[in-house]
Amino acid sequence: MEEHQHVVLTMRGICKSFPGVKALQDVDFTLRTGEIHALMGENGAGKSTLIKVLTGVYELDKGEIRLEGIDHPIVNRSPEEAQSKGISTVYQEVNLCPNLSVAENIYIGREPKKFGRIDWKTMNRLGAELLKSLDIDVDVTVPLGHYSIALQQMVAIARAVDMSAKVLILDEPTSSLDELEVEKLFTLMRKLKGQGVGIIFVTHFLEQVYEVCDRITVLRNGQLVGEYPVAQLPRLQLVAKMMGKDFDDLASIKSLRKHTPAEDVVISTERLGHSGTIKPFDLQIQKGQVVGLAGLLGSGRSELARCIYGTDRPDSGKLHVDGREFAASHPIDSMHAGMAYLPEDRKNEGIIADLSVRENIMIALQAKRGVFKLLSRKEQEEFTDKYIDLLQIKTSDRDAPVKSLSGGNQQKVILGRWLLTEPDFFILDEPTRGIDVGTKTEIQKLVLQLADQGTSVMFISSEIDEMLRTCDKMEVLRDGAKVAELDGDRMSQESIMASIAGGER
Repeated sequence: MEEHQHVVLTMRGICKSFPGVKALQDVDFTLRTGEIHALMGENGAGKSTLIKVLTGVYELDKGEIRLEGIDHPIVNRSPEEAQSKGISTVYQEVNLCPNLSVAENIYIGREPKKFGRIDWKTMNRLGAELLKSLDIDVDVTVPLGHYSIALQQMVAIARAVDMSAKVLILDEPTSSLDELEVEKLFTLMRKLKGQGVGIIFVTHFLEQVYEVCDRITVLRNGQLVGEYPVAQLPRLQLVAKMMGKDFDDLASIKSLRKHTPAEDVVISTERLGHSGTIKPFDLQIQKGQVVGLAGLLGSGRSELARCIYGTDRPDSGKLHVDGREFAASHPIDSMHAGMAYLPEDRKNEGIIADLSVRENIMIALQAKRGVFKLLSRKEQEEFTDKYIDLLQIKTSDRDAPVKSLSGGNQQKVILGRWLLTEPDFFILDEPTRGIDVGTKTEIQKLVLQLADQGTSVMFISSEIDEMLRTCDKMEVLRDGAKVAELDGDRMSQESIMASIAGGER
């Protein structure tokens, strides 16, 4: 990195809290002119909050922001105020007007005027010259909506450049782009870097960081982990810093399984995929096997599970259940095929807050049986009591509202709901997130018991050591694709994180 680069932006001691959450605690960030600086961290690390504090979407609680050319700390009260100071943001969803022409979008709110009216000829000429200077090939008189998302983003970037952006924030700009479009965007970013613009690049694609960035700032749980020149931070260390793991003390954990999985294949896929969320993948799951899905948040773990269960209907490839081809039109079809799915977002997709513990536990079995085979009150109470006892659910009684239970006990209620349907294949997406250590261990033991009884389990967790404790095989995902399959002796903290990180540069 060149030493003579000027600092264009400094953020020092930035703090921001929301009710019950410290989103940012004492975070520092420095951006230099002519630098592409990656802001990295898993979901919830504080990246978006830092950007929103900088651009005036949120008010900061503590700390100061300084910008080159202004001799006092700045406070932005809105994105418009930030823009007037030379700080522009381009989001994944382009916030321009698709029905207006490209030129109108570039000059919206600051159109060139002649005799009090918009000077269309001058506006179109200036727009065309600006885009040509950035090697963006579009007709400025055509409505913006006629062009791809990639070109719309480039127009948004050109607009920012024309407004003399010193700091350009690109927030997950490549999520919806194909490889060719990403390359074009990178060419434009390098060109702006050459012109001295400081670029903050928020992304979760590791490959892209190493291709285009000069420095990386890593956040975790709202705190600064550190700032590193890209050349001095191998991918494996970046993953470790994002996930909060350190290799020196990572011991391999031996599984507690009693039985080995049977040979019979319960679930198999051939190039199964869902465009835009998960690239086509092959997978085989045996009877009584626990298969873990590892990867950073946003790598496609939940999407792969949803594709198998049919919550997101696959649009490529084949799924076989017990040797027969299967396609779910609706999740109820998957239930009838012997599947159960505990989603990651238990608040919105799992718990029905206003119903009782009993009603929450019974709902899946009743749906599977259908409206004409109603369970008697006596059956419902027997089933509910069985699972309250089995899972040690702490509740005043079976008819207490489920919203009165703790998060861990709500999680057990959803587990009970699906266990009651006696599934052959059980998908558990982050089953132990946000619950106490004791309950965690109980759920891990339950997974092993289910497998020993012949149930096949797909287990998704952000904690690798938890999966090593419970899984027979690990599928590793990165950027929406399955990139490795590990089992036996090859399954260790180090090999999993090396697969997540991908090839070293």
